[in-house]
Amino acid sequence: MSEQQFDVVVIGGGPAGYPAAIRAAQLGLSVACVDDWLNADGTRQFGGTCLNVGCIPSKALLESSELFHRAGSEFAAHGIALDGVALDLDAMQGRKQRIVKQLTAGIEALFKSAGVTAIKSRGRLLGENRVEVAGDDGSKRVLGAGHVVLATGSTPVELSVAPFDGKRIVDSAGALEFSEVPERLGVIGAGVIGLELGSVWRRLGSEVVLLEALDTFLPMVDEDVARDALKQFKRQGLDIRLGARVTRAKAVRDGVTVNYEAGGKKERVKFDKLIVCVGRRPVTDGLLAPEAGVDVDGKGFIVVDESCRTSAANVWAVGDVVRGPMLAHKGTEEGVMAAELIAGHVAEMNYATIPSVIYTAPEIAWVGQTEAEVRENGRDCKVGTFPFSANGRAKALHQDAGLVKLIADREYDEILGLHIVGPMAGELVAEAVLAMEFSASAEDLQRTIHAHPTLTEALHEAALAADKRAIHALNR
Repeated sequence: MSEQQFDVVVIGGGPAGYPAAIRAAQLGLSVACVDDWLNADGTRQFGGTCLNVGCIPSKALLESSELFHRAGSEFAAHGIALDGVALDLDAMQGRKQRIVKQLTAGIEALFKSAGVTAIKSRGRLLGENRVEVAGDDGSKRVLGAGHVVLATGSTPVELSVAPFDGKRIVDSAGALEFSEVPERLGVIGAGVIGLELGSVWRRLGSEVVLLEALDTFLPMVDEDVARDALKQFKRQGLDIRLGARVTRAKAVRDGVTVNYEAGGKKERVKFDKLIVCVGRRPVTDGLLAPEAGVDVDGKGFIVVDESCRTSAANVWAVGDVVRGPMLAHKGTEEGVMAAELIAGHVAEMNYATIPSVIYTAPEIAWVGQTEAEVRENGRDCKVGTFPFSANGRAKALHQDAGLVKLIADREYDEILGLHIVGPMAGELVAEAVLAMEFSASAEDLQRTIHAHPTLTEALHEAALAADKRAIHALNR
């Protein structure tokens, strides 16, 4: 087998891998990016789960479905009378796919501009930083590398009691490809993905039931925010059943039967389609030859230090394949950090300020610790909340449900966490991320002038409320 040499070889072209490749090339290194993503139509393209069947297509459908829902239920409040609203699901799906193709094609254009060698094949790490590349035709070749970055991402977890059949019982990717709206839709898992996909099809007309094994709704979210969100989702018609452990799901001729236990009782329900959203696992099967020398833990995650170095010299791992939250932006920053360290630069990542977003309506977003986490850690804190019902911009948008909650250290005033349920929460949380990145205090946010009328004023008021100084809400 012939061997081509590169300074850096990245295995994986998703949101962790392709930024690592581009940044390394920007820093003057010779780079190859190897990725084996295969579409249903047999074509290959970069972007990984995020661009192809995850973040981007799901948000496209979330936006389209929300507009459809609002046109039918909210436009009248704005004085906009419509003579019927009709759904064209084919057009909606077509728009989604065009966005995906534009963005995935953009990665190849960025590679070409940066000088990254793009290789659409399967990569496997051998010993001594050598990467075996297997083509679709069965051919193999070896790339030599000064450094290797592993960024192979994650894949949906499959339940033994509800195996995927690709038609009736599907994963999160299959849930984006329905050609018609299911009359009755089941979702196993009421976490981030389950709520987003359930929201899409509920808005388009499905009767949606979410079966969540945990007794607590969104346990990773601040309790006040989760409670408010649950109330709003139920108003929207999402049937969320907590403490419901699925024991069996079986595809039948005209749907899917699901058996589950809840409250000590055995229940049975039938759906047209069933989506399984119970988490994701790292993709490491077949990635590492025994001589690669890279340690993997019992769950399949590649073991790394705080700088994403593995146990093998000059081998790095980033994104969903390593510890920490499975978030595209977390992987991106890890990939960039690894590239800069490889190039000899000083680089680090602040894992305490990684934001999280659930793109439902209303959106849920947060950064830092919940109030419960702060108190469990023994820190005395002060809390300020502000409802969007008292925000002028939210009223004008006809989206005034939800709240902002800020948590700060009582003695030092440092912002420890900020949590939002409400309109554009995913955009608003960026202000808090920046504030926390620079160790800002609640007073710093109080003194920052916010334009009026804007949704960001809710963050300002929440900071004021932490010191019982809110202007547009009662101070309790």
